[in-house]
Amino acid sequence: MSFEFDWVDAFSDVVFGGNGCAVVHGGAGHSDDVCMAYVRETSLVECTFTGPSQVADIRVRYFLASREIPFAGHPTVATVVAMRHRGMIADGPLVLETEVGLIPVEVQGDRVTMTQNAPVFGAKVDAALVAAVGGLEAADILHRPQIVSTGLPFCITVVKDRATLERVTLDYDGLAAYASALGHDASDIMEPFWVCLEGATESGDTFSRLLIAPPSPPEDPFTGSATGCMAAYLWANGLIDAPNFNAEQGHGMGRAGQAQVEVLGPRNAITGVKVSGQGALVMSGEVYLG
Repeated sequence: MSFEFDWVDAFSDVVFGGNGCAVVHGGAGHSDDVCMAYVRETSLVECTFTGPSQVADIRVRYFLASREIPFAGHPTVATVVAMRHRGMIADGPLVLETEVGLIPVEVQGDRVTMTQNAPVFGAKVDAALVAAVGGLEAADILHRPQIVSTGLPFCITVVKDRATLERVTLDYDGLAAYASALGHDASDIMEPFWVCLEGATESGDTFSRLLIAPPSPPEDPFTGSATGCMAAYLWANGLIDAPNFNAEQGHGMGRAGQAQVEVLGPRNAITGVKVSGQGALVMSGEVYLG
């Protein structure tokens, strides 16, 4: 069976920037095994598979190379940009059906603004335990790490400066110990999201990294879902002065990406997070999934 696909670099206005995602139109009915195999074939971090919805404009499924996940940020941008490119949608409001519920989206050309769910603040994690995942010391961490989810949970970890962020390397023994302490296996937990409170460029306010265990590629160029979690964490903990800022990621990989972020609601009662970014179409074609 053949399906049309588009490959979009999300959170970038130019090709080969930001984070790539292949969008398989009409492919949501495929088995998990087929979807995961397709992700591995592309060597991307994530791909999406769309289908009809009875409760929204479109259903979206999100896959890593190893499993399906309930939501992801850069694939949401990529999916909407791909649909806009094909004339499947027009500028204006759009609603996506995902496993974390309905995600409101606003479309304006190649710019997509998603409103992620109100954050769920989970366990606070020992700084030394998290530091070991990245080959750091507890003193390198500025504020106690915490699990936060706006659809997909990440351990938000703020390090003291950009130089520290650039030193982060994934330690697999540290990751296994971290996962075990949180009651997970290393294969089914999202790795810590590392953040510093300075941009990669003059226009950025934060700079982040996400290092990933196999079978995914070793680092994610831009993580839109974690950016929403990070924004909620920073605002709730008084680590940023204003709820609007520019988040940057991927510059050290030669894949510069940027998102415009707005946390909705007061620090003690956040109602959601808007994450906005552009997407650049790289290629389109047909894929044969058997």
